[in-house]
Amino acid sequence: MSDSLINPDLRFNSYGTYLRRRFGCRVSKVNVDGGFTCPNRDGARGTGGCIYCDNASFSPGGTVPEKTIELQMDEGMAYHRHRLGSEKFIVYFQKFTNTYAPVERLRDLYTRALAHPDVVGISIGTRPDSLSNQALDLLTDLAKSRYVCIELGLQSMDDAILRQIGRGHTLDEYLETVGRIEGRGIDLCTHLIYGFPGETREGFLRTADLMAKLPVNSVKLHQLQAIRGTKLAELYYSGEFIPISHREYVSAACDFLELLPPRIAIQRLYGSAPIAIRIAPHWDLKNNQMWYSIVNELKRRGTWQGFRLAGTPCRVGNL
Repeated sequence: MSDSLINPDLRFNSYGTYLRRRFGCRVSKVNVDGGFTCPNRDGARGTGGCIYCDNASFSPGGTVPEKTIELQMDEGMAYHRHRLGSEKFIVYFQKFTNTYAPVERLRDLYTRALAHPDVVGISIGTRPDSLSNQALDLLTDLAKSRYVCIELGLQSMDDAILRQIGRGHTLDEYLETVGRIEGRGIDLCTHLIYGFPGETREGFLRTADLMAKLPVNSVKLHQLQAIRGTKLAELYYSGEFIPISHREYVSAACDFLELLPPRIAIQRLYGSAPIAIRIAPHWDLKNNQMWYSIVNELKRRGTWQGFRLAGTPCRVGNL
């Protein structure tokens, strides 16, 4: 795999770097709330959602369905232009399950997002059990002329853990959905979490091997967090959930990166739920400190993404 994929300062293939290579400018993701729900909440697969889930823990405060997506987009783009100098944008349909609706509603929302002249594409957060053939065909058509990414929540490849956390789908369903997405010109991102009750580091690292075998373009990874009002918060208070330490998370994340092919871009490496609703863990680190604690550990080790894969060059870039 090309050494040029690795950002020499970060020691991994960052999604921001990937987007700059692809579009030739700084591209930011702008979150919008399309007013969707989830089959794990409305009774189709379950009720109450996953034991850790509270969308307020990862969504910007301005993304609410009461606002039109055009207004949400304008506000998000203005923020990123001012803060980062971003020139182009990907509209990220994030909250809940963003293919869980009739295809005509999906077509309306997606095409409205793509109509903005500064939008280069869309990213669609969904579940393995909620991507109909009609929705996939729609996204395939859009991907013929625009960037389209499907962000598929897996969280764990262990079916016992998936049952424990109330995900409502299996690993086989994820694999079947990945197979249907492959070859359609659509980018695929997989969401993963580390730190579930009873999970071992060895079990978690098997997921890197799985990602390496699949047509996955990017991954998002973060630590398990207990959010106020969730079932996981109750388990924390009862002593049934003991959060992993910051040291354990950083070490495991670096192990994961060392096993991951450089072709897979890294969209996220940590979670940062608002302090007001976060019960645990409390690592008392700012977002950039979380990010660079992983970068600095890779530097301390003298390793980088893909380092432990067979045939990896002994040096990457100017590392």
